[in-house]
Amino acid sequence: MRAGSPLTRRNFLFLQGPASPFFGRLADRLRSLGHGVFRLNFCAGDRACWGARPAWSHRGGAQGLDERLKAIYSQHGITDQVLFGDRRPVHRPAVGQGAACGVRTHVFEEGYFRPWWITLERDGVNAHSRLPRDAAWFADTGQRLPEPAQPVRFTSPFRVRAAHDVAYHVAGLLNPVLFAGYRTHAPISAPLEYAGYIRRFATLRLIGSRERSRAQALVASGRPFFLLPLQLNTDVQIREHSGFAHMGELIEQVMASFARHAPGDACLVIKNHPLDMGLMNFARIVQSCEQRCGLQGRTVYLEDGDLTALARHALGVVTVNSTVGLVALEHGTPTLALAGAIYHLPGLTFQGALDDFWRTPEPPDAQLFACFRRVVMHATQINGGLYCRAGIDLAVDNASRALLADRSPLECLS
Repeated sequence: MRAGSPLTRRNFLFLQGPASPFFGRLADRLRSLGHGVFRLNFCAGDRACWGARPAWSHRGGAQGLDERLKAIYSQHGITDQVLFGDRRPVHRPAVGQGAACGVRTHVFEEGYFRPWWITLERDGVNAHSRLPRDAAWFADTGQRLPEPAQPVRFTSPFRVRAAHDVAYHVAGLLNPVLFAGYRTHAPISAPLEYAGYIRRFATLRLIGSRERSRAQALVASGRPFFLLPLQLNTDVQIREHSGFAHMGELIEQVMASFARHAPGDACLVIKNHPLDMGLMNFARIVQSCEQRCGLQGRTVYLEDGDLTALARHALGVVTVNSTVGLVALEHGTPTLALAGAIYHLPGLTFQGALDDFWRTPEPPDAQLFACFRRVVMHATQINGGLYCRAGIDLAVDNASRALLADRSPLECLS
């Protein structure tokens, strides 16, 4: 990757970032290298994360944002804009306006491969990623790339992420006064979210050990099973990039298909997401579907358990577009993606219908997956994290170099 010349000043406009100090720290690094840094805050949480650094405020949410951005681009010579998540309401106009005005858009997101990576792409991520949907291209390109270096590892405690999130939303109490036009991208209010987490984590303290033991016993028994890992109802991957309104709908569809078409000796394991807020009673939904579909004794619902071990031993994994699909493919497990995941490619995931998957699950091509992984790691993944100090230090070092490159790693592969 060729970094931009230090004599060539770039002007970066920062929009919304994660609820953490990451964007502020990254901006400080770019400024120290002689580049211009500007910031547009949309809510009080943005202001809190940005600290005392100079910034403008946009109090109208997405309303009037197109014209505001055009004016900022023009008046301040903006060359690049940086944002977290391309589907937030305040980011959708920015992505389009940036393209129209010749401004590079750098999009951060949680890592495709985890836990020591974050995603950085130009113009879009996930369903809007510029990664080709061409298995042959991945096979050819991946053969020419070396294996990615081992990441620098770090520990990112959940309590640190939670503290950043709470601080962000406490600041948000000032939104009605300071940012009256702002509407959050989150579909659930922070108090309801926190209440759900408190209740769920209290429950897991009571049943977590039992659930992990159940998962271990299932794997050890050798009983054939398929795995359905749940995603978060609030995940943009579900809300924006799937045909499902929520995970309850997914459960009902998958269980009905399993009842009609799966081998009689197989069971279906449904594993809840570790960060689920507990606002939807999945155990009750599973039980209801079990009775309606005649699946008594053929389903297992787990609130906790080693997901990697389950994916490795499963006959197949059904997912919408979760990164768990990548874990399954890495272990050679047949995988069906029900929506537009970046890995939904011939030779990697099952290309037929859900009803057919149960009887003819096809394992991924190991060589193709190795090529795919090399390309994705090279083109989109940054070693680092968004929340803990060690992860942010790494991410700032690595992301700043990527932001200053004249061409993105993916463009260099084309």
